[in-house]
Amino acid sequence: MKKTLIILAIIAVVVFAYGWSLYNNMVTASENVDNQWAQVETQYQRRFDLIPNLVESVKGVMEQEKEVFGMIAEARTRYSGAGTPSEKAGAATEVEGALGRLLVVMENYPELKSAENVQTLMAQLEGTENRVSVERKRYNDVARDFNVVVKRVPAKWFANMFGFGEKNYFESVEGSENAPAVNF
Repeated sequence: MKKTLIILAIIAVVVFAYGWSLYNNMVTASENVDNQWAQVETQYQRRFDLIPNLVESVKGVMEQEKEVFGMIAEARTRYSGAGTPSEKAGAATEVEGALGRLLVVMENYPELKSAENVQTLMAQLEGTENRVSVERKRYNDVARDFNVVVKRVPAKWFANMFGFGEKNYFESVEGSENAPAVNF
């Protein structure tokens, strides 16, 4: 009887220690996902800070392209009002579509392409787009790592008990594979 109690106590301690360790690992993994999403948002913010400068630089040369500028402003506003990472990702994709249209417009204005301030801003915007892409990939990588942890048995049971659920991946919205069309 005494031996059985000792064995049960040892099992209980091992299960408790495993649960404790697993909980701490899940907290760390969840924080890594949240941190990486913050990095994505930092790059989005950099993009949104550059856009008004680019738009103002381009406006003087292209007054007739107000529709594109309106689309960019509307998408920025939608992003600012988004609450969840999925909503923000969707709004950011709208910004990308509007920026794509702006790039097509710029290609058709040689005098605009030669303006030094526009070239500088475009280079910064292109760099930002690359950074956004890298941070999105990193986010998806840490989200995948977290999701693997919370889906594996026996961690899955503890994850449910501790309130940890899967993290969403950053995914492109439907139609983003199509190049934007600009009509003059």
